[in-house]
Amino acid sequence: MSETTEAPDVLAWTCPLPLRDQPRVVMGHGGGGALSAELVRDVFAPAYGGPALSAMGDSATVELGGARLAFSTDSFVVRPLFFPGGSIGHLAVNGTVNDLAMSGARPAFLSCGFILEEGVETEVVRRVAEALGEAARTAGVEVATGDTKVVEAGHGDGVFINTSGIGLVPPGVDLRPQRVVPGDVVIVSGPIGVHGVAVLSVREGLEFGVEIESDCAALAGLVETMLAVTEDLHVLRDPTRGGLAAALNEIAAASGTGVVVRERAVPVPAPVANACAVLGLDPMYVANEGKLVAFVPRPHADAVLAAMRAHPLGREAAVIGEAVADHPGMVVARTGLGGTRVVDLPLGEQLPRIC
Repeated sequence: MSETTEAPDVLAWTCPLPLRDQPRVVMGHGGGGALSAELVRDVFAPAYGGPALSAMGDSATVELGGARLAFSTDSFVVRPLFFPGGSIGHLAVNGTVNDLAMSGARPAFLSCGFILEEGVETEVVRRVAEALGEAARTAGVEVATGDTKVVEAGHGDGVFINTSGIGLVPPGVDLRPQRVVPGDVVIVSGPIGVHGVAVLSVREGLEFGVEIESDCAALAGLVETMLAVTEDLHVLRDPTRGGLAAALNEIAAASGTGVVVRERAVPVPAPVANACAVLGLDPMYVANEGKLVAFVPRPHADAVLAAMRAHPLGREAAVIGEAVADHPGMVVARTGLGGTRVVDLPLGEQLPRIC
């Protein structure tokens, strides 16, 4: 950390890991961890959940008019609105495009809803909209419809965005955690933890010797490259809130298999590792916005890995572990010292407001 940078007031930070019996919503309920899962399971699913929702994937796969569609929605409340490597506009497109891609779909159309706080500068809104449009063109999707609402000053945080998206799922593609079996190879598409640290660095005014840029990117092209090798991929996830640890735990729980990760095989860039060491964070739990984790049948793993490394968004893809029959529903990491530690589902979130 730079000696000339004023340290953040850590005493003013709020704990993101509250007690489990909270009678009110707390920040941890939005963190993508155990509290988020409980809110969905105990409140939302009983109220309106149906067969499509029960799969609990990054997007729902539904049949309509003889076509298989992936359908997803996401809301973005990141602070600050602009950060190294992206903005809330880029996140709004890439986050929803990636959720669709994790079902193997070819994303096609997005909706876009803006919630603006009274008093936000029109030029800021313009910059966000232009970034969103740029990201949509890069991802090859069209923003087909939208909505705008304005809330009173003090009842928002400048700009919030919701995007929903649809895409076609090609015949023969069936990506879901229930297909994972012991022996599947776990591959991550590149270095983890970059987005969360990039956002934190500008939000808290921290310096780590080099500028850390978000990995925010649309992954549909990478997924198409992988599916061109084999349609028999078992599951894909983009490890956003809760990071790689949350994604692996969700897959282990849904598949009823265990997961073993080789800790030293997980690619963590040195600036991210250094930042996490200073701040007391675990990179496995830090959010990503341009990475995916794949469970691939072992006979196809080498070919899929080679195809990923030939794609610009997968050049640093790495095999990090495998699915096992032991300890079903649990993720463990083999440490560099030969020990084993449990990688549990996070309770809340380490870094609030990162997407």
